[in-house]
Amino acid sequence: MKALIRDRYGPPEVLELREVAQPVPKKRQLLVRVRACSLNDWDWGLLHEPTTPLGRTEAFFVRILGSDIAGIVAEAGSEVRRFKPGDAVYGDLSGLGGWGGLAEYVCVSERRLTLKPPRMTFEQAAALPQAGQLAVQALAAAGPLKSGHKILINGAGGGVGTLGVQLAKSQAQDVEVTGVDSGMKLEMMRRIGFDHVIDYTKEDFTKNGRQYDLIVDTKTTRRPSDHLRALETGGTYATVGGPSIAQLLRIPLVGWWFRLTTGKRILLVGLKANRDLPYMNEQFEAGKLVPVIDGSYQLDTAREAFRHYGAANHQGKVVITVSREP
Repeated sequence: MKALIRDRYGPPEVLELREVAQPVPKKRQLLVRVRACSLNDWDWGLLHEPTTPLGRTEAFFVRILGSDIAGIVAEAGSEVRRFKPGDAVYGDLSGLGGWGGLAEYVCVSERRLTLKPPRMTFEQAAALPQAGQLAVQALAAAGPLKSGHKILINGAGGGVGTLGVQLAKSQAQDVEVTGVDSGMKLEMMRRIGFDHVIDYTKEDFTKNGRQYDLIVDTKTTRRPSDHLRALETGGTYATVGGPSIAQLLRIPLVGWWFRLTTGKRILLVGLKANRDLPYMNEQFEAGKLVPVIDGSYQLDTAREAFRHYGAANHQGKVVITVSREP
């Protein structure tokens, strides 16, 4: 089978398309013919040598990247009960022993997958798992959304933001959603439902005097305390990730103190992978959720896709079509 292989850390140029042995599923696994795979921060981060507060580590070296996949079950292990060959499925493979989606075939535990609705394309399905779960779980960080809530999403032009604004609008009436990103993404953001947009290169949302009931942050480049100015009393700041592990670890350490002294919550959302995919299916089938997909890439142009993703110029999700055959 063809797979996008990397044998060392580095820029997208270290990725090579090669022929490798097709994996064989264990008794509780599925062999999935991958049709599409999307890129996430994990993929970009793992391409380069990761660092922790204790320094560099080889613990997470992944030879075949790609965790958000959609495809067709080619073979089912002897103890698999939920799926059968021919089923169209999708899900997030990340975690210990995961990834491997940037290949024509991958072996997956049946617990990591759900059925794909017939009207959903494989590219749309591959766009949903991580970004969709983070959006759902961040929006619920302070409990159910209420009518009239004001929400801000920082880094809103990517997967979490473009899915999050649609989900927020479907969950409560009259919610007002503001998106923050670069100027090149603002028109797309208006088109998919953001009520207000901010170009972060021209305006600092933590200093403009506006306040929100919920801030969802996909970047986490500021100190946690900076966001207190932009929160209503009783408001919640929820981060879903960022480039610095040390910065993320500060969130739970200081969150309790800010809530005690200000009445405002600062939370780190821990991804519960694949938990809400049935809900995503419902929203899609009801016409309330349509993934925004950037570009048209294949395995042989995947390095270009990584470069585009790393430059942070993508709008919505960068999705790679792995195969088009049934």
